[in-house]
Amino acid sequence: MTSFFKGTFLLVVVAFIGECVEFFINMVLAKELGEVGMGLYMSILPVIFFIVVLASMELPVSISKFIAEKEDKYHLSMLQHAIRFTVLFTIVLVILALAILPILPVFNHYHPYIRGLVIVLIPLVSFSSVARGYFMGVQQMGKIAIANFLRRIVQLTLLVIVYNLFQFELDKAILIALCTLIGSELIVFVYLIHTFFLQFKLIKYKSAVRLTGKSVRKSLMSVSLPTTGMRITHSISHAIQPFLIKAALMKAGFSGTMAIEHFGLLTGVAFSIGFFPAFIAHSLSTVLIPTVSEAYAKRDFAKLRSLLQQVILMTFVYGIPAVIIFHIFAEPLTHMFFDSDIAPMYLKLLWPYFLFHFFAIPMQAFLIGIGLIKDTLLHFVWSTVVMFIMMIILGSQQEFNMIGIILGMNTGALLVMLMHYVTICKKIGVSLFFRKPVKQSF
Repeated sequence: MTSFFKGTFLLVVVAFIGECVEFFINMVLAKELGEVGMGLYMSILPVIFFIVVLASMELPVSISKFIAEKEDKYHLSMLQHAIRFTVLFTIVLVILALAILPILPVFNHYHPYIRGLVIVLIPLVSFSSVARGYFMGVQQMGKIAIANFLRRIVQLTLLVIVYNLFQFELDKAILIALCTLIGSELIVFVYLIHTFFLQFKLIKYKSAVRLTGKSVRKSLMSVSLPTTGMRITHSISHAIQPFLIKAALMKAGFSGTMAIEHFGLLTGVAFSIGFFPAFIAHSLSTVLIPTVSEAYAKRDFAKLRSLLQQVILMTFVYGIPAVIIFHIFAEPLTHMFFDSDIAPMYLKLLWPYFLFHFFAIPMQAFLIGIGLIKDTLLHFVWSTVVMFIMMIILGSQQEFNMIGIILGMNTGALLVMLMHYVTICKKIGVSLFFRKPVKQSF
C-alpha cells in the first residue's frame, strides 16, 4: 500500500501543476481562436485522439499489467518481443494512414497539413507507449509524471511564443495549435525513449527467462485488444458527439455557426474547468492498474477491498468540494475564457457529469486490473447509447436544446459509474455499502 500512496501522491502533485498549465493552454487557445475557432479545434481533437488510441494499442496498460504480474526474469524477453511487435504495427498503421487520411472528409474544413501532422504522431505515440508501460509496471511513476508535465509545459511555451510573434488566419491558427501539440509529443518521446533504453541496458545484465513471441503477443493482446476496443469506442463516440450535438441543436432552431459556438463553450470552457480536478482521478488510475493487477494475481481480496475504499474516499474528499466551487464561482471562472453569460450556466448544470466521472475513471482502472476489460467496454457502450438517445431526443426540442444535451451527458456519466461500481463489488466480494464481505466471483 505504501508504493500505491507514494506513486499516487507524486503523480497528483505533478499532474496538478500540469493541469494548471493545461488550463493556461486552453485560455491562450480561447483568446487566439475565438468561439468559432475553439469549436473547430475541439471538433477535430477527438479524431486525432482516435488515431492516438490506435497508435498506442493500449500497450501502456497491457505491458504494465504484465510487468506487475510477472517476476523480473520475464521482463527482458517480453520487452524485446513488444518492441518488435511495435515496429511492425507502426509500419502497417503509417501505411494505412497514408492511404486513408487523404480521403477522409472530416479534414476538408481544416488546413491540409494537418493530415501530415497526424501521420507524424503515429510512431511517436507507438514507441513511447512501450516505455510508458514498462515504467508504470515497475511503478517508477516519477518518469511518467515528468513526461506528462513536459507535454503540457512545452505546448504552452510554444503557443505563447508563436502567437505573440505572429498573426494568423483562423485555419493557420488551428494548424499552429496542433503543431505545438505534436511538438510537445516529440519532446516526451525523446525523454521516454532515452530513459527507457538506459533502464533496458540494466535489465540485460539480470538473469532472464526466454519467452516465445507467440506467448508474449497472446498475453499482451489479451489485454490490449479489448482495452483498445474500449478506447476506440470511446474515441468514436467523442468524434461523433460534435456532429450529433450540432445536428440536434440545428433541429431545435440553432444555426450551424451558433451550434458550433455553443459546442465550443461546452467543451472548450465548461469541460476545461470541470475536468480540471480529474488529474487526481487519472493519477489514481495510472497507479491502480499495476497495483490491482498484482493484488488480484495473488488473490489478495482484503487488499483489493481496502484499495476500493481508499479510492472512493479520496474521490469524495476532492470531488464534492470541486463541484461546489464550480457552482459558486462559475461566472469568474468562465469569464477567464470568454465574456459569456451562457458558459457559467453550462458549468453549473454539468456538475453531475464531472463528479461521476471522477469516480468512474479510477473504477475503470480497477476493472482492468481485475481482468474485467470486456465488462468495462460493455458499460461504456450501454451508457453511451443511453446518453446519445437522450441528447438526440431532448437536444432537438426547442424548449430544451443545450439543456437536453447536458441532461443526456449527466445521465450517461451516472450510468457508467454505477455499472462500474456494482461490477467491482461483485467481483472482489464486498457489499455495495462495505458492510460485510460477500462471496468472491471468480
